[in-house]
Amino acid sequence: MELIVFDLDGTLLDGNAEISSYTSDTLRMLAAQGIAYTVATGRTLHASRTLLDGQGFALPQVFKNGVLVWHPNDQRLTSGALLTMREVDRVVSASTRHDVTPFVFTLDATVYHPRPINRIEHQLLVHFDRRGADNTRMLDELPNDAEITHVSAIGPAAAIRGILDIVSAEEHLVAYSGVAYEGQQWRWLDVHHSNASKGGAIVELKEQLGFERVICFGDSENDVSLFEIADEAYAPGNAAASIKDAATAVIGRHDEEGIARFLRRRFDLD
Repeated sequence: MELIVFDLDGTLLDGNAEISSYTSDTLRMLAAQGIAYTVATGRTLHASRTLLDGQGFALPQVFKNGVLVWHPNDQRLTSGALLTMREVDRVVSASTRHDVTPFVFTLDATVYHPRPINRIEHQLLVHFDRRGADNTRMLDELPNDAEITHVSAIGPAAAIRGILDIVSAEEHLVAYSGVAYEGQQWRWLDVHHSNASKGGAIVELKEQLGFERVICFGDSENDVSLFEIADEAYAPGNAAASIKDAATAVIGRHDEEGIARFLRRRFDLD
């Protein structure tokens, strides 16, 4: 039995960060053939649910680069790599030192934060607030026993690089960054425990669900661990050079529905 694992942004999603009708039809074809698939993404569950609803994603799904696993059958969220309060303090201190607002996420989906500084951070806060009236709190309200999954931020490129330099010195932290959708001058940052990874989470799911092989698709640095454990690993044409080098093969670009077109050929779906 094979398990297909998709990254979302830059991979399964098109240039508008959506699942195109062609890709949606392809997923339905996979399901009709009894071919299992799931996602392993850097996104949060809340930032993915609208995209995934109605697309046949019935198996457990991996979010925040392996920090969180969502079990749709019993509506349960699990985590195996939480941050300590000391580690969070280091990330928060590095962020505030570079005038970037850190957003601290907990297992119950509450977001804690200091007062936002710029327009982009205010927009993020509005986005978080739309999820529910009790979703956001000021950082000084963070409980000492909070189950902290990750810390995220968006800021100017130079500031994010400065934070990365500090975080990289921490033994049990791993950080990922990339160009933000808000513009080339902005970069996003995600920091979580180094024991969490897409690859590690998928290995656990593979064993729990009894799959024999993993076929994965990804485009960025946070997909390296996934490529390392997969039996077949495919990179879209828009992927980072290091991911292309690690791939079984390079296929079509995400904004040309490259993954869906490859799947139709690979599994003779047409």
